Amino acid sequence: MIMSDSYIRAYWQDICEGRATVGYYIRRQMELLIADLDNPNLKIDFADSEKRIRFIERECRHSEAPFAGKPFLLLPWQKAVVEAIFAIKVYNDEVGRYVRKYQEVLLVVGRKNGKTPFASAISLSEWCCGEMGTKILFGSNDYDQADLLFMAADAMREASPKLARCTRRNQKGLFFGNIRQKSRVGKFTSQNKGSIRKISARTSAKEGRNIKIGVVDEVHELKDDAMVMPIKQALSTQEESLYIELTTEGFTDDGYLDERLKLAAAVLDGEIDKPNFLIFWYAQDSEQEVWRDEKSWLKSNPSLGAVKKWSFLRGMIEDAKISAATRAFVLAKDFNIKQNSAAAWLTEDVIVNKATFVAEEFRGQFYIGGFDFSETTDLTAAVALFVNPYTHDKHAMSMYFVPETKAEALLEDNPLNPERKNYVEWAKRGLVTICPGTEVDPDAVIAWFVGLLKNYSVRPLKIGFDNWHAKGIKDGLSAAFGAEVLERIGMDFMSLNGAMSSLESDLTLKKLNYGDNEITRWTLRNVALKLNNIGLKMPVKKYGSPKNRIDGAVALMIAYATLSRFRSDYVYLQKSLVREGG
Repeated sequence: MIMSDSYIRAYWQDICEGRATVGYYIRRQMELLIADLDNPNLKIDFADSEKRIRFIERECRHSEAPFAGKPFLLLPWQKAVVEAIFAIKVYNDEVGRYVRKYQEVLLVVGRKNGKTPFASAISLSEWCCGEMGTKILFGSNDYDQADLLFMAADAMREASPKLARCTRRNQKGLFFGNIRQKSRVGKFTSQNKGSIRKISARTSAKEGRNIKIGVVDEVHELKDDAMVMPIKQALSTQEESLYIELTTEGFTDDGYLDERLKLAAAVLDGEIDKPNFLIFWYAQDSEQEVWRDEKSWLKSNPSLGAVKKWSFLRGMIEDAKISAATRAFVLAKDFNIKQNSAAAWLTEDVIVNKATFVAEEFRGQFYIGGFDFSETTDLTAAVALFVNPYTHDKHAMSMYFVPETKAEALLEDNPLNPERKNYVEWAKRGLVTICPGTEVDPDAVIAWFVGLLKNYSVRPLKIGFDNWHAKGIKDGLSAAFGAEVLERIGMDFMSLNGAMSSLESDLTLKKLNYGDNEITRWTLRNVALKLNNIGLKMPVKKYGSPKNRIDGAVALMIAYATLSRFRSDYVYLQKSLVREGG
């Protein structure tokens, strides 16, 4: 970086001369900051910002590998942020003096770029360099995430001999003074009632606080402003408050972050006047550049190469090319490209497999069962999964069940059959069992599993199920095979994440032969994957449409999840029945 009278000017020079690669929103914010520096109506006090920068680099140290114990040396973009917050001041008629212009900060940066320790360092610098009695509150949707901010600040405090002597920590937070300073007075003694505390969205009694700095991490998880409003209100008595939001992109549709980014874009584009709002939004300008230009990755990862490793990100990109879930997670978390909470899952070439088999091939073997049961007009699916213990090839026998009212509802726009599928024709081909009346009969599902035993002498080791409307079928299967055969599989991220990954892998490698079942193929096409904020996935209907039945795919996932739990027992039994190479 070329030295300048200002870190903002130096960073802008790096951008203009191609030494720093940034996206549209950072360019817009930097243009506004350069205009601030040239604005005669504003006061530029570099002494205040330099004091905080000097404090961070001299007193703060990293606490986590691979930088543990090393000084917290700020990168050019971080120095520009600190300078923007503390150096640029506007005259406030109400208080009769110049105050910081930017009192609200949004920092959007790809994961692993050091935004959480950076915010902790800024907070700690103001706690020590700012006025006496400064109270700071760290918050997040999750208590553990809020604790990351707090622990980072505490680790920096402990690592500084100066701060360790004049501060203390207890269960409530960080405070000035210690037991050896009881008789002392001044800013760095217990006379100073400033503090650093933490809360989460689940913490009760968020009202009634009086703080100077509020920092909220991972705001992409927030569904609304119920978490942030009490913190903002707690800042209202301060003349120079500071509110900071940190985040990457997430998967919460129409959540708090979506509204904040709409506001940020409007402010940066000049559509809305919000002069106290500082926006450092590091994001790609398009998805295409992620795949085509490595250098563009710096647009959403300003610490790439210094903190975040190029090799890590290259590895994530390679994984993203072969996994839909990884692709959605990487685009959101590493490149700040908004993803729908339900992203497309499988491509057509992965789904299609024209291989077939005959049931007689599995005579006398064990299988892992699964079913997704619906009492009313939805589709019900049952599956028996056979695994070769030597090759790990899998074969899935499936049967589908619909009530008679649905099968006969082929008239246009009939709500009982919105998917417009000819279940009667499918029934003639042996793919569907039609149950008399308006509901799927649990006895029909039980009879199918029992029929596998009678016709082919195959027996379930376990049958997985979700708990939705399943009592009747559970009782029947328990009577037929024993209660110990049943295994409940939760319809949640933890239960289905691994099953979805395994199923996707087997479909991709053509290790799963589902008998070229047209309905199975249709239900696989209808699956979208829903990601949570740590990248775990579960299935949902594509576009949320009731036309997109996913029951067959879900039954397969239930069987896969059940197999995962009892793989050792199953393989042991199968090896006694299946010849190697057979």
